[in-house]
Amino acid sequence: MKMYTTACPRNCYSTCSLHVYLDEENKRICRIQANPDNKATPKGACLRGLSYVERQHSPDRILTPMKRKNSDNGFEPISWHEALDTIIGKIQYIKETFGPQSVLYYYGSGTKGLLNAVGGEFWRLFGGYTTTYGDLCWPAGLEATRLTLGENKHNAPWDIENARLIILWGKNPAETNVQQMRSIDRAVEKGTKLIVIDPRRTISADRAELLIQPRPGTDGALALGMAHVLIKNNTIDHEFIEKYVLGFQEYEQMVLEFSSEKAAEITDVPAAYIHRLAEYIANNSPVSLCPGFGMQRYTNSGQAMRAMMALLAITGNIGKPGAGWLYANLQSSIFDVVKDPIAFFPPEKPDGIVRVSISTSRLGQDMLAQKNPPLKMIWVERGNPITQNPETHTVLKAFRSLDFRVVVEQFFTDTAREADIVLPAKTMFEQSDVIGAYWHPYVQLKQKIIDPPSQVKPESEIYWLLAQRMGFSPEDIADKIPGPTDQEITAFLEKKLEPFPGLSLERLRQGPVLAPGTQEVAFSDFKFPTPSGKIELYSKEASQRWGLDPLPVYAEPMESVRRPSKESKKYPLYFMTPNTKNRTHSQFNNLKLIRQFSPKPVLDMNPEDAAKRGIKAKDKVKVFNDRGSLELEVHIDFSMKSGCVSVTNGWWITDGGTVNFLSFGRETDMGHGAAFHDNLVEVEKIAR
Repeated sequence: MKMYTTACPRNCYSTCSLHVYLDEENKRICRIQANPDNKATPKGACLRGLSYVERQHSPDRILTPMKRKNSDNGFEPISWHEALDTIIGKIQYIKETFGPQSVLYYYGSGTKGLLNAVGGEFWRLFGGYTTTYGDLCWPAGLEATRLTLGENKHNAPWDIENARLIILWGKNPAETNVQQMRSIDRAVEKGTKLIVIDPRRTISADRAELLIQPRPGTDGALALGMAHVLIKNNTIDHEFIEKYVLGFQEYEQMVLEFSSEKAAEITDVPAAYIHRLAEYIANNSPVSLCPGFGMQRYTNSGQAMRAMMALLAITGNIGKPGAGWLYANLQSSIFDVVKDPIAFFPPEKPDGIVRVSISTSRLGQDMLAQKNPPLKMIWVERGNPITQNPETHTVLKAFRSLDFRVVVEQFFTDTAREADIVLPAKTMFEQSDVIGAYWHPYVQLKQKIIDPPSQVKPESEIYWLLAQRMGFSPEDIADKIPGPTDQEITAFLEKKLEPFPGLSLERLRQGPVLAPGTQEVAFSDFKFPTPSGKIELYSKEASQRWGLDPLPVYAEPMESVRRPSKESKKYPLYFMTPNTKNRTHSQFNNLKLIRQFSPKPVLDMNPEDAAKRGIKAKDKVKVFNDRGSLELEVHIDFSMKSGCVSVTNGWWITDGGTVNFLSFGRETDMGHGAAFHDNLVEVEKIAR
């Protein structure tokens, strides 16, 4: 048995360092353990990480190219020769007839790695393509942070143990960032106070001193109400504000008009608790504030995030051990030309061959609306947009309107089942790559451990084979698309590492390495790369780029029970779709190890809301709005705030339906994020 050091590349906070054991005689991955050399993840892996053993050897894995049968009833295996010939024939015909931008290249964030850039390089060589802008995950918060602090970075994960107060605002690390919860537990054992702000009582709240349950989408109002109390009580850091904060006078004037009583009316949080929250911040410095991604998926969420950051700025809780805004740490993104969320935005002047014209948040709508030329083909890799993008019905319609669809996948996901050609994808153990993270500051090697099955090819090799068939010369693809051998992959990665002293594949094989220039305490030099060089509570760019107020003012979400509309009259319940410890969005739940803990989707419902509708535990109900419906079993949940219902996201259509049958494709107020948490529904019992 041989041990390898590697790292999990999934779209997850932790990006755990791992020791993986290979049974060399049988060529099977047989054990996965934590690698303690990564200070952020010394005790991994989670249940999903342990399930990689099953995932690698699953009998359901796609192991050969597949083609849709002529009868449109299922798929049949084909050779790589037929698959590549079919793809080349289709893309050349589409290019010559409609133009290269009639091809949509859709890539998700299912895995991290430098080799992910190869797809874009191929389609540029092809002559151009259409692609998306924005992101489903976190861009409203990224842009809010960039506007306020100038850069997306935060203190090293282990620094949170130096905090005297930790606020988990819309974040549930006990399920979604388990490594952080270990540090939080240690901090609490040493006397740190923990507050959780969330409409649900999550597992993370079990150790909290205070749980606050605001109405969904009102986080900005809660932050402004807290700021009102802090300023009125003069429990702010005047010296810090004078040195490092821009726009405090304008901000103060706005906040003093936003009383705790006004905030209470908006948020459903009693004014007494808003005062208590402010007192915790005033009396327990340093403060670490950890916002989740879900609470910034509303149409007002960028401004809400700015309002939350302001609480740290006015109390001097930035740039110090144990203090700060722990949202996104891109210090390991050293290979990116642009680190900041501006990269998510459509460029003002596209490069002439790439049309960045489709909003990820409005994927189905924008695909159907695309003209000059219209879309004729889609290539999908590292993503499952049928399940995960808003407005599934429209995304399905857009997919089915195309002439040709290729999906690169390991399993028959909802998206793969819509393809004409499915190409088998590698696993994390079958090709080396270099990966960063977005929570800790390590650069790591995802090391090749085992050869892929005979008919499985890594994505970079697929593009290399297509490039050969299209007649591109070695000079055309040099430094863009590596060849298929391990030696060529190694040379490609080594070249990417050359600009960074201290980084090499040999060094990374030994374990994780802190990214060059890492600040373990972010902004400890108090240098903020904003236009003013200060923390900007008043941002001219927020107005110029996004048409928003320069101050972090509160606005009601577009879809809200408090906003008069046809939705609010017909649909009185907020539909929450949080993550779960058992899946990374739509990944992993097809595995038997995971399925035993989450066999089917259920609707979590407050007993008061259930009683009003004559609903009891385990009743079958219909969750619906004008966009779609789901039929689910009910779980009566006393931890759920009244007026809210919840289903974890990531369930496939074959599991009983994706939550995005009910969501709408609209964007956040900044960053071109997906505001699919603006989502009202009704629930009714299904007669047996």
